[in-house]
Amino acid sequence: MNNASKILLVEDDLSLGFLLSEYLESEGFEVKLCRDGESGLAAFQRGHFDLCILDVMMPRMDGFTCAGHLKAHDTDVPFLFLSARSLKDDKLRGFALGADDYMTKPFDEEELLCRIKVLLRRRAENTAEKTQPAPQHFTIGSYCFDCSRQELRRENEAWRLTETEAEVLRLLCLHQNQILRRDDAVEKIYGKRDYFLGRSFDVFISKLRKLLQHDERISIENVFRVGFILNVRDV
Repeated sequence: MNNASKILLVEDDLSLGFLLSEYLESEGFEVKLCRDGESGLAAFQRGHFDLCILDVMMPRMDGFTCAGHLKAHDTDVPFLFLSARSLKDDKLRGFALGADDYMTKPFDEEELLCRIKVLLRRRAENTAEKTQPAPQHFTIGSYCFDCSRQELRRENEAWRLTETEAEVLRLLCLHQNQILRRDDAVEKIYGKRDYFLGRSFDVFISKLRKLLQHDERISIENVFRVGFILNVRDV
């Protein structure tokens, strides 16, 4: 269990808390169960956790307040809410606090497990990006892309990209021939997930398609409701 991901579970319903703890531990996680926001915050400040799961309605300190303190202590820790409250305003408040997910009770344990694994994988990828130098130069078919200069070149032509256009193209290059998820890209660029920012992201894709149209081996494929793939065929 030394290498197991550590999860802080803050849930005032101890029956549910024990069941979830046992289930997650059977899946290889190390779980710390606390029954209210104050004890959850104290446990978080004493130890290290890879993910936090917070109930919303709890005695002494509710989940929203607890989440605010957690993010103030560690801005990178991912967390999700579990709540019987399914109102849109509650969900929006949760995401505004920086929540990575919000699940309403009752929920399926296997779905929760899948969401936990996604959040932990995303955190691992973000940590790896911070510890490794990000590549700045890419070859895309007959194009050369210098992200640091925001410059795209082909033969005797050169195009100066905006900062956001350059970052979108860099993310596509890093995922060349793989799916770049729209939500993940928007979060990396803007620091949050937002429907309208996602639509503006599509505008940058259209601009890049026009710039890359001179090489027929290159295409930016739309994966419906998921994201995009920068396809570059071999010669």
